[in-house]
Amino acid sequence: MQLRCKNLTLSYEGKRVLSNLSFAVSKGDYLCIVGENGSGKSTLIKALLGLKKPAEGTIELAEGLKHTKIGYLPQQTPAQKDFPASVSEVVLSGCLNSCGLFPFYRKSHKQKAARAMNSLGIYHLKNACYRNLSGGQQQRVLLCRALCAAEEMLLLDEPVTGLDPVASQEMYAVIRDVNKRGTTIIMVSHDIAHAIKNASHILHLTESDSFFGKTEAYLQSAQFKNFWEGKIR
Repeated sequence: MQLRCKNLTLSYEGKRVLSNLSFAVSKGDYLCIVGENGSGKSTLIKALLGLKKPAEGTIELAEGLKHTKIGYLPQQTPAQKDFPASVSEVVLSGCLNSCGLFPFYRKSHKQKAARAMNSLGIYHLKNACYRNLSGGQQQRVLLCRALCAAEEMLLLDEPVTGLDPVASQEMYAVIRDVNKRGTTIIMVSHDIAHAIKNASHILHLTESDSFFGKTEAYLQSAQFKNFWEGKIR
């Protein structure tokens, strides 16, 4: 078990958004977190990263897995899209936490960045300016950066937001490949069709009756049926 939440309660701006939530993630899982806007998805991600303290309950990490060793791909802001740095510089910045007291990249960091860029098919862009890339290419760069921060677990917050359908499907394919190589994926998504097609587990957040379990069980759940019926009305 890599991560376990027990009876977790979270608040946002003084308002309780999640109550008594329990779930666990094992190595190699692909967990999609779904739910309506305001259901607490992004708040939960912040708590898993150690950026937000639970009001109640606990978040337990496996021995050796620290918050600083979890890769994170946040939603991109307009300012981030215009960042004036090369692709290799952005990817290498994911290694900063492992530099220790000396803020210099070692040979091993550069090799790790090169492997990440090669595995995601963007090594040929290493000298390109990040802000000149397409949206899909930028997301691949940021995913490479997250992989440099940690290869065991990645937290992705709406990774295809703002991408066109083709770029979105390409990004999903990259994430699947990363997962197949053994990296645990925890992803917030509004794309329920993608979630039920690719995820091994679903966490559907609701105000009073959240669901957690394998995707096959989710497809039979009241949470899925209510959510899907609301989408097709």
